[in-house]
Amino acid sequence: MSRTLVGGTSTALVVVYAIGAGRWVSTDAGWYRSLTKPPWQPPDVVFGLIWPYNFVMIAVAGWAVAARESRTEHVVWITSLALSVAASLCWAYLFYVPHSLWASGVVLTTATLLTVPLIVLAFRASTPLGVALLPYQLWLSVATSLAFGYAARNP
Repeated sequence: MSRTLVGGTSTALVVVYAIGAGRWVSTDAGWYRSLTKPPWQPPDVVFGLIWPYNFVMIAVAGWAVAARESRTEHVVWITSLALSVAASLCWAYLFYVPHSLWASGVVLTTATLLTVPLIVLAFRASTPLGVALLPYQLWLSVATSLAFGYAARNP
């Protein structure tokens, strides 16, 4: 795969992720506010700060992985990212549109697991970049626990 194809595809996936998640997350704000929140939910301001950071770091990591010579790494990066984005968008849809809280937790667990290869490849490309991408993995783990926390508190 060419470096431009890998980096460009990675960036396009991040854009699709940001737009798709934003579309579904904003569909039913009243319903969301009515839910009993898990006590470990961070303040709303954290959501507004972490997501732009995560999106930028994923895009930057995509270009760093693209700069490497390994075609195998390119394929693993694009495949893992595409599947993780698909699972994350599935979470946003399931949680906010049909309000399938348990199912949304399951697909978010899948998204979280699919980011592990992304973290490994980011570390291979650059240790500081791998460290910079760790908040994304941590955030998805927190979001997964929140998804199940919402499901348990809002039958």
